[in-house]
Amino acid sequence: MNENLHRLRGRLEVETEFGSFLGDTRIRLLEAIDKHGSISQAAKAVPLSYKAAWDAIDAMNNLSDQPLVSRLAGGRNGGGTTLTEHGRQVIALYRALEAEYQAALERLVNTMNDGQARSFQQFRQLLKRMSMKSSARNQFSGHIVGLREGHVDFEVRLKLDDENELVAVITRESAETLGLAIGMEINALVKSSSVLLLKDRNIRTTARNHLWGEITGIHDGPVNAEVTLSLESGKTVCAVVTHDSVESLGLAVGEQACAVFKASAVILCLYA
Repeated sequence: MNENLHRLRGRLEVETEFGSFLGDTRIRLLEAIDKHGSISQAAKAVPLSYKAAWDAIDAMNNLSDQPLVSRLAGGRNGGGTTLTEHGRQVIALYRALEAEYQAALERLVNTMNDGQARSFQQFRQLLKRMSMKSSARNQFSGHIVGLREGHVDFEVRLKLDDENELVAVITRESAETLGLAIGMEINALVKSSSVLLLKDRNIRTTARNHLWGEITGIHDGPVNAEVTLSLESGKTVCAVVTHDSVESLGLAVGEQACAVFKASAVILCLYA
């Protein structure tokens, strides 16, 4: 059989922190969101904790070419959470693969027209990204749009979406090992502890990466707080800061803030 089909089916069986892909916890979460229109009700239906559900949604949105889940602003009706058309397409494709396995997958690929084939390729890429495990809270995927070679280091510019880029600085040896080239798709990892938060647009820093977004979540811990920023594209950035920092900066859900981190804090990696 075709090797790529074997690899795709293997991805469906990969274990993640949210369960196996064949157990499809994330897919069931997406289906529950589509049914209930509420993250809290969807989390109970899976079941997952409220925070674990949001973490899963943030991870999927960050790794997808297009957001799978859209958050609606609050108001008289309290807001809500809905699936995008891309999210529904991912569910449909996943369920088709799960139900029919390899034989149906071959038939699906052979009968697809050009538009469907492109959607299938995007879905397969998404499965690859979602199967990667890392302790880094922030995981992004994008295409390399700039490479600048120095005597010792390489500067790599990665396009996340229409508005945002990441800059990473890695060693020459690492660049050669990864075989970096313009246009290549690659993953970028950033620990939440490496992310600083700012609110003043006039402050200048030596850090190369500045991502502005809206604060959509503040989760308190014993010592620190986990702050989540949502970018306009639907991708998110997580920062772990002290409670004193939350208070001194006046951080609150709905406020604008900037996630700042050094280029040296970005780790680049390729999925298999």
